[in-house]
Amino acid sequence: MATLRLLHPTGATTDVALNDVGACTRPTAPLRSRVAYAAAHVVPKVHADNTPGQPADIDWDATLAFRRNVFSWGLGVADAMDTAQRNMGLDAAATRELIARSAEVAREEGGSVVVGVNTDHIAESEISLDQVITAYTEQLHFAEEHGAGPVLMASRHLARAATDAADYRRVYREVLSRATTPVVLHWLGTAFDPALAGYFGADGWQEASEVLLQIIAENPGKIAGVKMSLLNAESEISVRARLPEGVRMFTGDDFNYVRLIGGTAEGMTPGDDMHSDALLGAFAAITPVASAAIQALDAGDQEEYLRILGPTEALSRQVFAAPTFYYKTGVAFLAWLNGHQPAFQMVGGLHSARSLPHLSRIVELANTSLALEQPDLAQQRWHRMLRVNGVDA
Repeated sequence: MATLRLLHPTGATTDVALNDVGACTRPTAPLRSRVAYAAAHVVPKVHADNTPGQPADIDWDATLAFRRNVFSWGLGVADAMDTAQRNMGLDAAATRELIARSAEVAREEGGSVVVGVNTDHIAESEISLDQVITAYTEQLHFAEEHGAGPVLMASRHLARAATDAADYRRVYREVLSRATTPVVLHWLGTAFDPALAGYFGADGWQEASEVLLQIIAENPGKIAGVKMSLLNAESEISVRARLPEGVRMFTGDDFNYVRLIGGTAEGMTPGDDMHSDALLGAFAAITPVASAAIQALDAGDQEEYLRILGPTEALSRQVFAAPTFYYKTGVAFLAWLNGHQPAFQMVGGLHSARSLPHLSRIVELANTSLALEQPDLAQQRWHRMLRVNGVDA
């Protein structure tokens, strides 16, 4: 029987049985019951100077092949988001090229792609509200020109420049007035980016959500959906219930996505129409399993959905454990284990952001939730990594 060696924080090792690959099959028709995007990462060239502070040198073959794989499972791709290391190593030039290339691949594969729109190409840390509007608009038009759906990301520049809720309403109103296609608004919590504290003009989610809902109400026809990444199911359920018709809730809650997508949150019954769609970094790590779960929902089988997707939430909670902004390391690690990139390397040296015991727990939970796409390959790669680091495996 094949086994996996696990490394504990004490330095002790144990062995567990290596599970077979899960019985996931690619869909033969478009997924119907949920709109789901996997927020994809980038793969650097192995021989590049992938050290802190260096510009991103992307392995485009591996990076785009990853997106083609996501499309093959019926999911859309959310690109140039924080998962792709924006504000953590992916520079402005690489971001623009990523958007252009990813949009082209989406057209070739017949897939859906949305991309992040931000103000992060501006080098200055502090700019005026008018400059924030201009910066947002520049990136918005670039995304639209390439045929990608815009996701209006939370801006560090705006968080610094805004003095109250009125400033947020003004900036979003001005930017949305320039949009030629409906956009998705992205509310990213401080667990992901501490620089976004007080976004929408309030520290508490209850007050901030009022401002978000005002922005949606003041800009009819301009907003396709909202992506909430607060890691707080209560806040998402509250906002979701108040969204106007035609505005989707895209969960970005990598801790609670199973019930939010399934429509089985507290106070609701299985099959309830009040559910979230998905725009998740977790789905980039578990793409075949996520696809299989949504296929189960398409077939009206809520129990099968829970059986398939339920075990992955513990894995996602480990990947996104505090400090949450280093979750990208776990996403890239799983991509390497699953054969989607040649080496465990990340832009800016971020592959060193998690400890070996942390990664070992990811291996253990990926094995338990059947998220290892090629178990034998994953075992070989993980055991070699342990040996390189002086652990007998």
